[in-house]
Amino acid sequence: MEIVEVFDSPGKGRGLRATKEVWAGDVLFADPCFAAVVFDSLVAHVCHSCFRRQAKLQRCGQCRFAQYCDRTCQRAGWVEHKQECAAIKSYGKAPNENIRLAARIMWRLNKEGGVVSDMQLTTLDDLEDHLSDMPEMDLKELKVDVHNFLDFWPRTGKQHTVESISHIFGVINCNGFMVSDQKGLQAVGVGLFPNLCLVNHDCWPNCTVILNNGKIELRALGKISAGEELTVSYVDYLNLSEDRKQMLKQQYFFDCTCEHCTKKTKDDLKMAGAVVDGVQVPEEKVKEVTEYSVEMLKKMENARLEANYNEVVKICRECVEKQENVLADTHIYQLKMWSTLGEVLSYLQFFEEAATYARKMVDGYVKLYHPNNAQLGMTMMRAGVTHWQAGHIEVGHGMICKAYAVLMVTHGSTHPITKDLEAMRNQTEMELRMFKQNEYVYHSMREAALKNQPMKMMAEPVEEGVKGLFRKK
Repeated sequence: MEIVEVFDSPGKGRGLRATKEVWAGDVLFADPCFAAVVFDSLVAHVCHSCFRRQAKLQRCGQCRFAQYCDRTCQRAGWVEHKQECAAIKSYGKAPNENIRLAARIMWRLNKEGGVVSDMQLTTLDDLEDHLSDMPEMDLKELKVDVHNFLDFWPRTGKQHTVESISHIFGVINCNGFMVSDQKGLQAVGVGLFPNLCLVNHDCWPNCTVILNNGKIELRALGKISAGEELTVSYVDYLNLSEDRKQMLKQQYFFDCTCEHCTKKTKDDLKMAGAVVDGVQVPEEKVKEVTEYSVEMLKKMENARLEANYNEVVKICRECVEKQENVLADTHIYQLKMWSTLGEVLSYLQFFEEAATYARKMVDGYVKLYHPNNAQLGMTMMRAGVTHWQAGHIEVGHGMICKAYAVLMVTHGSTHPITKDLEAMRNQTEMELRMFKQNEYVYHSMREAALKNQPMKMMAEPVEEGVKGLFRKK
């Protein structure tokens, strides 16, 4: 690779650094997947070749487990599925996603070796597995997976030692990366991308990672000088510094010493109280409402898991009422409530109210996130679409334009989300010109157009896909 090179990062081990100056939006590398599988929970809803979500899929006629969009996808996926198919038939059932991924990795290692392209910067043998750092409970689960893997693995195939298989499971545990659907909005599987495993963490990184057309792209968030280390964030910056450090220690087995964790940067904003008429709300009151918000978030999540969206709205509204004029617009628990309430209200088609919370979220996120953060861009996009749905074309178009500028850096012009956003930007720009020429005619035409469309529910709310690209337990 001409733009990046492997080096020994002080206190971190191996890392990647830039060999020449790059700018915001530049792609430092595009890493193809070594192996990937669909989540156990989505095997009947996602194509096992292209990872698209489909209402109707065609089963593999042999194992009756793998499912595909059509014959084209089935042929494309046959190279990876051929040995898996025979193993599933012999075993009598499909094992869990970890075992399926480990098996696909081992089959490819047997066939092609540890380096499968000239662009690959490391072998799987050289990746950390952190087996010695894993808690006893996790080790027990790993040993169960290894035992089941050995039962699943064909007796006629090349046999591997328990140590080598355990290493692969450890690598998956530490370095597995979420594979998203065709729109990049929801995680549908897990895969292994060797080059990405070399990129170290920083809570305020200079790069971001996005899955685009089957490849992982490492994209610069701003100017990066030659010789500067390339970093990405393994966890969401919206968490407090102590919470981020705990997550990183539990999942990736290192103590974060980045500047933002050391200085607890923006932690004060994330737990801040409101200022009402120039007077700061007392700390006791802020603490009381913060503790109340934690309990309500648990209740809200339970209602959401049960798909009881009317109950979700009720809980959120009750909590938001308590938070108003007590918590600042950057308080993370208020932002979480606004996020869920706005999303569910959009789903229930209460666009006017949803737009209010979407706008508040953007105002809060702008004060916390990096200006080119992907989550900020996605939030701006949703806010723009919600305002457009509510009939606020000027605000909606403005938000969509801001989102487009961010996503051009984080996702690039060829990503499906950016393409959809560009189409939306052109649409709202045309509508805005019409609005400025004659508001009455614009609203009349809009109302007529909406009446001619059959009423339908929005897509059901799902967990944020952009935040959690690095796989969690």
